[in-house]
Amino acid sequence: MDRYKVTKKVSLLGIFGNIFLLIIKGTIGFISNSQAMIADSANSAGDIFASLMTWIGNKIASEPKDSTHNFGHGKAEYIFSLFISISMIVVAFKLLYDSVISIIYGSTMTFSWILFSVCIITIVVKLALFIYTNNLSKKYNNILIEANSKDHRNDCIVTTFTLISVYASKFNIFWIDGIVGLGISIWIGYTGFKIFMESYNVLMDKSIDEDTKDIILDLIHNYKEIQKIDYFSSSPVGYQYTIFLTIFVDGGLSTFESHELADSLERDINGLDKVYNTIIHVNPI
Repeated sequence: MDRYKVTKKVSLLGIFGNIFLLIIKGTIGFISNSQAMIADSANSAGDIFASLMTWIGNKIASEPKDSTHNFGHGKAEYIFSLFISISMIVVAFKLLYDSVISIIYGSTMTFSWILFSVCIITIVVKLALFIYTNNLSKKYNNILIEANSKDHRNDCIVTTFTLISVYASKFNIFWIDGIVGLGISIWIGYTGFKIFMESYNVLMDKSIDEDTKDIILDLIHNYKEIQKIDYFSSSPVGYQYTIFLTIFVDGGLSTFESHELADSLERDINGLDKVYNTIIHVNPI
């Protein structure tokens, strides 16, 4: 199954799973007046939006290159992950405000075992989704799946603390509810900011990472005919990079020999997972 089909499956699972959680968390949260659970349900609403953005971004990114998009549509992954991060930051600020109000004026939360059970259900569902999406994000190196995976992981942690605040209310300890809501908002905002910066860096044409650059340089050094590298740059194309090189070879080589050398090097570099294409300019010495 290719990375685009996998991402589509992940997004649809996220949409339906989070709709289910939003309904049960929102209903029980408002009935019990739990600020932490209401914050948790708002987070699920944000997750639905994130999964929808994943589906749309993946659909666009899967389109092949054409006459107007010579390097394909891969950057759509990062544009839509940017939307996801912004939505997370907006939700975080709203929850931060609500939690501070709850701490100042107190919580009127009503304990119930149903509220407790909803937390358990949420943790189980989100843990299963995290394990599934985390394995896929590593396998396919897809920022959209990675963003969803981090959402599911955060939800497991967030709902665990919600569970603690719910249980504390059984003993009339209500201040924990507002504190947990505060912690949730900070966590969501931090995660959103990290995803924002990762997407921003790619959209601003950040260079390929140093480890991959070193691997490419090692490949070049395997060619004894290459006497000097004068220029090395890279530009992101979705989750991969186009590499631009200028190499110097013996001026006594024929045009055919120098271009055959460049073609061989291009094939070696293009074999790397992070490389979309390699363009080499050959100069004589």
